[in-house]
Amino acid sequence: MTFRRRMLHSAGVFFRFLALACFLAFAVLPLFWIFVTSLKPTQEIFTFPLRYFPSRISLAGYEKLLGFAKFGTYFLNSLWISLLASIGGLIASVLAGFSLSRLRFSRGIRGLLLVLYFTQMVPTFILMAPLFFTLSKLHFTNNRMVLAIVYAATTVAFGAIMAKSFFDHIPASLEEAALIDGCDPKTALFRVILPVSLPGLVAIFSFSFVNVWNELFLAVMFMSSDKKMTVPVALNSFISKAGISWDIMSAGIVMALIPTMVIFAIGQKYIVAGLTEGGVKG
Repeated sequence: MTFRRRMLHSAGVFFRFLALACFLAFAVLPLFWIFVTSLKPTQEIFTFPLRYFPSRISLAGYEKLLGFAKFGTYFLNSLWISLLASIGGLIASVLAGFSLSRLRFSRGIRGLLLVLYFTQMVPTFILMAPLFFTLSKLHFTNNRMVLAIVYAATTVAFGAIMAKSFFDHIPASLEEAALIDGCDPKTALFRVILPVSLPGLVAIFSFSFVNVWNELFLAVMFMSSDKKMTVPVALNSFISKAGISWDIMSAGIVMALIPTMVIFAIGQKYIVAGLTEGGVKG
């Protein structure tokens, strides 16, 4: 019986690792392929049978991307808008989440939470038409600051829900001790509660940054100026009726992955801790 249990346990472990390996291959293979394609000479991209590795490394796609497509400008536009929107959204999310966690509205709190949950079920493109008409009348199109504010507003509901779950797990005794020591509520929040909530804050910032960085539709609608394009809009412009410039497209995708990879590489520990902290009752 013991031998049979060991065999079943070993088989279970094997199949779990096999499933994880298949999932990893499914997730990583497209990234590997686009990276290899970005290093191939143009004539090798369409050769058949396919070459899994280039015969020689070519940076022609990156040279075209940086030289002719003004990709550096688009990259800086996306970086500036994403950072501004993520920081602004994080501040609003923290204040909203802390209020929902600490201020007991009894009847009103559940209604507010339901409204926040409902906003997560509404697709963003439903808001595109009214947003466009409103901002057009106010002459706020082709404005990076306005686009960053719109992005920040779209991240607040999700961020507030996450922030509330983090603050719910922080004992109120910490604030009470800070208030007894002479801190006002604002000082207690910024000097006591937020440092304890660092993993959750990093998680909110990371998800907001990635969502804003990858967003396409609002940027296409509000940014018609070539100098103010973001990276997703620039990549979309490489697709034409004549076809796709795969050397430039693959190089652009690799470049576009760098900020998100850096964010998750630096904040991985905090992101995992933040999600666990917000999801497990401690």
